[in-house]
Amino acid sequence: MAGWLAAGQPEVAFAVADVQTAGRGRSGRSWVAPTGAALLLSCGFRPTWLAPRHAWRLGAIVALAMVDAAEEAGGLREGTLGFKWPNDLVAEQSGALLKLAGVLGETAGSAERIETAIVGIGLNAEWPAAAFPSQLAGSMTSLSEIGHGRPVDRDMLLDAFLARLEVRYEALRDGRFDAAAWSARQRTTGRSLEVEVGDRHRAGIGEGVDPETGALLLATPGGLVRVDSGEVTRCAVLRP
Repeated sequence: MAGWLAAGQPEVAFAVADVQTAGRGRSGRSWVAPTGAALLLSCGFRPTWLAPRHAWRLGAIVALAMVDAAEEAGGLREGTLGFKWPNDLVAEQSGALLKLAGVLGETAGSAERIETAIVGIGLNAEWPAAAFPSQLAGSMTSLSEIGHGRPVDRDMLLDAFLARLEVRYEALRDGRFDAAAWSARQRTTGRSLEVEVGDRHRAGIGEGVDPETGALLLATPGGLVRVDSGEVTRCAVLRP
């Protein structure tokens, strides 16, 4: 995708794969998906009009478009799926958050201007639990598993995603970001969290997200902390 954009490919460009053997996640982690098990795509943008401080919103609208499309394609009730800050689409099962998809973005440009941006997303579609990688089986799920074996038409899922992304991208271009929908889907809000921030760990209660910066808001004994970059390593339901 980066090569396409460098060669002059106009936005918005998409590359879709059927299998992934060397995917890249946060912190350099690898990610694989067997043939036909997931919807794997990269979205290429030329958002020269978007303030660099709001670059994170590209990943947010991709996630919002996909979560709505996945609920439709999977025959799920609205609100079944949500986000685990900063970049996971999740479903809840017995209080635990199981990863359904991951989003990863990168931009090229300067401090004053974004020239190009690529947002990759991989969503587990028809991937049976029996075939999950053993080291991840306890923390992941798929659309077919959430739907109790209901078949997932990946072409329909892709079409639904593209239709929703177009609307959200045009709104973002016009200066409108659906902060309410993005905040409402955050499953870290109201939970007991442990967050890895560089070589430090912070613990507290999720108080939401900042729609201006994308930061996680964490209530700690020392006061409210804004986490701009990090990873939630524990997310537990508060007990009365």
